[in-house]
Amino acid sequence: MLRTALYQTSLRTSPLTILYVNFFPVVYVQKAMFGMKNGGQLLAFEGPDGSGKTTQRKLLKSWLTGQGKDVVVTKWNSSPLIKPVLKARKAERSLMPAQFAELAAADFRDRLDTEIVPALEQGKTVIADRYVFTGIARDVARGLDREWSMKLYEPILEPDLVFYFSVSPETCASRIALSRQPSFYEAGQDVTGLTDPFQSYDRFIRKVIHEYERLSKQFSFTLIDGEQSISDQHETIVVLWRELEASQLFRQAASYLPPPLLARFEAVRQSS
Repeated sequence: MLRTALYQTSLRTSPLTILYVNFFPVVYVQKAMFGMKNGGQLLAFEGPDGSGKTTQRKLLKSWLTGQGKDVVVTKWNSSPLIKPVLKARKAERSLMPAQFAELAAADFRDRLDTEIVPALEQGKTVIADRYVFTGIARDVARGLDREWSMKLYEPILEPDLVFYFSVSPETCASRIALSRQPSFYEAGQDVTGLTDPFQSYDRFIRKVIHEYERLSKQFSFTLIDGEQSISDQHETIVVLWRELEASQLFRQAASYLPPPLLARFEAVRQSS
């Protein structure tokens, strides 16, 4: 029954997952499932404002909850300690780029210590609506040094998956314009010097996207085509999550294999 369930899952995933299902004796998979009970997952949703990541984050949370997963969501700039300071400084429009960067990093570090790591240790699935890459991309777009910005977040706890929603600046701008005017800092007016928030946003978001694309290569983001329909994006994300779940399970199962069987599996995997 377990092998049948795994095989049905593999039909919606990758050839490598099918190899895992067909190769591993069920007893080792069962051991792996027991060993993974307390292992959490960290999933990050990244992309420029208007890319659709929040919609997809909500859909995945709902779907994972329906699968019986205990899901925790952490949002950018939401630390109870730092958020009030950021909100007040934003209202005053008194934040210089370096100050903004340091406060955003402090907010993240507080949430990492009090929300993210404890949830992972309890075996929960953590979904981050924006992660450190948001801070770095915005910092660089504001003219700050990339290495300096990255050091604010080091050591970086890398997510199991980073979903990056790739969309054009024009798409982002049009989606935002449908419902609201971009805020002062969202539009980058603190650094562009432009009085029109939409013109400023267009100039600023292009720099943010450029840095996201560089980070995508460095940290191996999983690209999601944000121009696709909401349902197509969700289906893609679910398939990618299933692949992650299967690969983690079978990596754990491999640790239980006797050396001769492990060597045989590696030979089959490398030739596949």
